[in-house]
Amino acid sequence: MLRENGITHLVDVRSFPSSRKFPQWNQDAIVEALPDDIEYRWIPKLGGRRYTPKDVPTPNGAWRVKAFRDYADHMATDEFHEGLAELLELAEHGKPAIMCSEAVPWRCHRRLITDALLVAGADVDHIMSATSTKPAALDRHAHVEDGRITYPPDEAAEEAADGPAEPPA
Repeated sequence: MLRENGITHLVDVRSFPSSRKFPQWNQDAIVEALPDDIEYRWIPKLGGRRYTPKDVPTPNGAWRVKAFRDYADHMATDEFHEGLAELLELAEHGKPAIMCSEAVPWRCHRRLITDALLVAGADVDHIMSATSTKPAALDRHAHVEDGRITYPPDEAAEEAADGPAEPPA
């Protein structure tokens, strides 16, 4: 599927590039299985599983799922921007694909990385199969100011008794 889509780099954006349950997704196994013309790169600065303490205010209230909200908070850090710069550098000289342990991008922090790539001017497609891609679009809750992305809560959701908005679709 990677070769059919012209991918030159498989970029692992997992915080921990291993799996006890699925050893075929361990870093060493992936590197060994990749064809010689596709390079593996792990960028831990883009890894998921970020944590923002509950008492720290967040500008990312549109995300109802805390894991997404915490990752959106991480996107404001120098660490994230260093990782994004590394990914964009790969995109200047090739065609990288980002991978994580979640198969579909809308259930993974890759959707937030995608927003950052789009804001940086990169063309992004979701690989659906060996023969099908889908152009990525900026999340409807994304607010961009000076190149920085936040996901503020909807005003209607703020006023609603049941809390913040649903996560973007």
